[in-house]
Amino acid sequence: MAKASFEALNPYTTHSFLLRQFSEFTAPYHFHPEYELTLIVKGKGNRYVGNHMAAYDDSDLVLLGSNLPHCWKNEPLTAEDDNVSAVVIQFAPDFLGNDFLGKPELSLIAHLLQKSMHGIQFTGKTAGAIHERMLALTLEENSFKRLLGLLDILYALATSKDYTLLDQQGLSSQASGARSERINTVLGYIIDNYKNEILLDEAAALVSMTPNAFCKYYKKTTKKTFIETVTDYRVNYAIQQLIYSDRSISDICFDNGFGDLSHFYKLFKRKMKLSPLKYRKEFRKDL
Repeated sequence: MAKASFEALNPYTTHSFLLRQFSEFTAPYHFHPEYELTLIVKGKGNRYVGNHMAAYDDSDLVLLGSNLPHCWKNEPLTAEDDNVSAVVIQFAPDFLGNDFLGKPELSLIAHLLQKSMHGIQFTGKTAGAIHERMLALTLEENSFKRLLGLLDILYALATSKDYTLLDQQGLSSQASGARSERINTVLGYIIDNYKNEILLDEAAALVSMTPNAFCKYYKKTTKKTFIETVTDYRVNYAIQQLIYSDRSISDICFDNGFGDLSHFYKLFKRKMKLSPLKYRKEFRKDL
């Protein structure tokens, strides 16, 4: 069954938080109670946070809230893009005690963590500065200085204005219990299959609903139809290929789950206000 899986992190033994480096992205669409700060040192592909999808590149920096489903997929368009490297910090909501974030001096960080329920991408000078600090943190052997370094990073993020909220609806954080599990299951199914054939009956069966009941439920919960969500994922991925590759429009169409070229043109133009070919030309004029 395609769904957002729960990830149980390794227990913290000698440190109050986890600091790890990765050279490959194999985790499925998943969630965990820990907050997560992920820096992509090198890599290209798609980032999925809640119901938000976007391309990521070198120096991508994102803070994720507790239990917010997510994954990074390395999807290089050229052989040169195949190498990946990331630094990931994960910490529990009470990693410094139940009342620590309630202290007045920590109010800005507490507010930052509240906003992270949507997923936060940091850009500009903030991303550059934090990039260097996180790399330095991987070299720090003193556990006390590591902790101070993390707090310093969180404070810098809390006071930054160089950010964008990703999953602005915050569906995963607003939902609870069975409703949250259903949405995460469906999003996991879409993420795993949007470049192939997606069946409404199959998606409905994953959450034990009839197709009709599922369509009503999905639209009420997400404010979009199931098909609109699938189309958004497919068009967004097509945009990346139009920008970063020289593949033909027809190849992009059929490799992204669209079964008909004219239908692809119609849906793309409705979303982007330009035809795929015009979009590619307009974007590349600015390069």
